[in-house]
Amino acid sequence: MPPEDPITSKEYAGIITFSDITNDAGAQFVLESKGKWWHAGYHLTTAIVGPTILTLPYVFRGLGWGLGFLCLTVMGLVTFYAYYLMSLVLDYCEKQGRRHIRFRELASDVLGSGWMFYFVVFIQTAINTGISIGAILFAGQCLQIMYTSLSPHGSLQLYQFIAMVTVVMIVLSQFPSFHSLRYINLGSLVLSLGYTFIVVGACIHAASSKNAPPRDYSLDSSEATRVFNAFNSISIIAAIFGNGILPEIQATLAPPATGKMFKGLLMCYTVIFITFYAIAVSGYYVFGNKSTSNILISFLPDNGPALAPDWVLGLAVIFILLQLFAIGLVYSQVAFEIMEKKSADPNHKMFSKRNLIPRIIVRTAYMVVCGFFAAMLPFFGDISSVVGAIGFIPLDFILPMLLYNMTHKPSKKSAVYLVNISIIVIFTGAGLLGAVSSFRKLILDAKQFKLFSNNIVD
Repeated sequence: MPPEDPITSKEYAGIITFSDITNDAGAQFVLESKGKWWHAGYHLTTAIVGPTILTLPYVFRGLGWGLGFLCLTVMGLVTFYAYYLMSLVLDYCEKQGRRHIRFRELASDVLGSGWMFYFVVFIQTAINTGISIGAILFAGQCLQIMYTSLSPHGSLQLYQFIAMVTVVMIVLSQFPSFHSLRYINLGSLVLSLGYTFIVVGACIHAASSKNAPPRDYSLDSSEATRVFNAFNSISIIAAIFGNGILPEIQATLAPPATGKMFKGLLMCYTVIFITFYAIAVSGYYVFGNKSTSNILISFLPDNGPALAPDWVLGLAVIFILLQLFAIGLVYSQVAFEIMEKKSADPNHKMFSKRNLIPRIIVRTAYMVVCGFFAAMLPFFGDISSVVGAIGFIPLDFILPMLLYNMTHKPSKKSAVYLVNISIIVIFTGAGLLGAVSSFRKLILDAKQFKLFSNNIVD
């Protein structure tokens, strides 16, 4: 049974005190705390700003201009607020002598419930593994696109490109710690800005082309379909803004971490503001309700010439491919930390034979498993939308507010308390409806699913 006062007790399993970290290989090696605030900004940006932003014109297709802007802005403000509250909760616990470096331990400590620990473990593992699989899958698709453009009648299949990506990920996964990825994640930040500007430029080119598609921003004529599309779009936005690993990112900061995460969030959301709105507005303006779930595909109509130069689209694909490696690595860190906590020995050095060999084995095995599922399930995008609805919304839109109310205990009549409760209620409902809409799309697309297919279901 957990103690009656989970906020002040150090007896409950899962609480890590400063003295415990030296005996925890996962903390000491994978989540080593050496970073500056700007390093946290790099990690946050890589965790949030990825190729999924190319779906934003499609999101607007299900919402329209007004509701699209409203939902994108509200979700951005809510997630920034939620992540800031999460950092305050982590700072609060650190001042109490309990520096939490894992989401699952923070939740079980503050909420004082054993099942909460396993709930967060399950949700976080599903999200992180899912994104790692998705990153490998879509990196393989990027390679396939480049190969097809160079050799239209080539014999290589999607699963072979996925195998190539998996080999690269196995090599990159040997970076020993989250902190060691800081320059890779800086590169990821630059790449996200790069392909954003490329897409905006391509949209301007397409809009001025004589082959530009007619602009139609009308929504579906069926009211029921409009409702389902709207909530599916909201689930996609939630998944795009979500990360689910903020405590692990904050753990990479050199203590004391107080105040540093806020600066990292400001850096991250500056990039978000530039990239999200630029792609959403330019893509939806040009393609309207013909926008696809990947805006790059919209530049390649079934009939007629491409709406952007091949070299422009090719450069965007290369940038995306390179960033997918960084994203896969970031979201693998939680799995590596869990595995290394069991397999590594903190009494030996990080690169000692005792720790190096198990690290190579377990990380290679993890990437092989992710690569296998990526090849087997080339319809993983539909599954990811379901995971987003039932995973990201609880971790990023509900738990931060709940944890803040539990630790800081604001007055029940205060604006902060009422805002937090309102967000919890609204996004619980949105998550449930989003899950229904995502399951509906999964069922509708099921007839297109084929294991080890050469094409990804849109």
